[in-house]
Amino acid sequence: MSSFVMYGTLLNLFLLFIVLQFGSNNGSKTEQTLDLQNPNFFNPKLPPRTLSSNKKFEGSSDLVNLRYHMGPVLSSPINIYLIWYGKWAPSQQLLIKDFLLSVSTFNHRAAPSPSVAEWWSTVSLYTDQTGANISRSVLIAGEYSDRKYSQGTHLNRLSIQDVIAEAVKSKPFTVDHKKGIYLVLTSVDVTMQDFCRAVCGFHYFTFASKVGYTLPYAWVGNSGKQCPEVCAYPFAVPGYMGGNGPGALKSPNGDIGVDGMISVIGHELAELSSNPLVNAWYAGEDPVAPTEIGDLCEGLYGTGGGGGYMGQVMKDRDGRTYNLNGRRGRKFLVQWIWSPILKACAGPNAMD
Repeated sequence: MSSFVMYGTLLNLFLLFIVLQFGSNNGSKTEQTLDLQNPNFFNPKLPPRTLSSNKKFEGSSDLVNLRYHMGPVLSSPINIYLIWYGKWAPSQQLLIKDFLLSVSTFNHRAAPSPSVAEWWSTVSLYTDQTGANISRSVLIAGEYSDRKYSQGTHLNRLSIQDVIAEAVKSKPFTVDHKKGIYLVLTSVDVTMQDFCRAVCGFHYFTFASKVGYTLPYAWVGNSGKQCPEVCAYPFAVPGYMGGNGPGALKSPNGDIGVDGMISVIGHELAELSSNPLVNAWYAGEDPVAPTEIGDLCEGLYGTGGGGGYMGQVMKDRDGRTYNLNGRRGRKFLVQWIWSPILKACAGPNAMD
């Protein structure tokens, strides 16, 4: 055996000793870190959602039959008008606004990949009949707080339009029927028709007889005290699971109700942008109850989702679950969206 070969053998044995020695010492106390270059991925299996209207399609759009029905999409820069109904903590409002503003935060240093802006890029693939894409420019153009519960603490699909009418009558909250969408967010103590039972949020457009204009709007409620296991899923799981099923995941910002709202807000904004007057992008023949681009991917958050699995998502050193990065260091868990190009659910945290 030459001295070179002997030296190489001894060096390999030494390196093997180092790996075994330090690997065994650290193996029992591995620490999860927030290293964006080497994130901790996992694919938890969760109990089924309790909403009976849950729609999940994981195959080809040949089965889904998503079609364009010749209506408009939101191709101009999108102005969001926020209506805070009820009592909101400033920290909750800031969290939601950070998510909305992250849609147009393209700088990777401000919001590293996988980012909210990259997630929205799937939404922006949808076009109208002129070929104009949904805008990637999203701005919070105005806010209105209805702290006195002008329509009471129990709302329905008609009274929500009265809430919008009350807001647009105030100044400087403007009527923006060309670029505006109106997002009504109700606090944890406000109930809504079918909330928790059939819906966590919905979108439609206002009636001229109610508001004076046809304005696209969406409503999302804070389910934190009413039904977190339904509308803040997977940060809460149904009580019947007891200790026998998978546990709830830790929310990324420590507020189960608002963290749950954010995925619903993303779902509704994607559908509102691609089907604002309920005559653009949807599957099925019934525009009153369409299957839209968010419905097609409900419950899917990453690669390998389906069959009870939510897909590959990330976990930080504190155990908080997320799949998207936002501005100001925020992290969010937001469902994927159906891609008209891939003909499948897509998101920027995809592993393939």
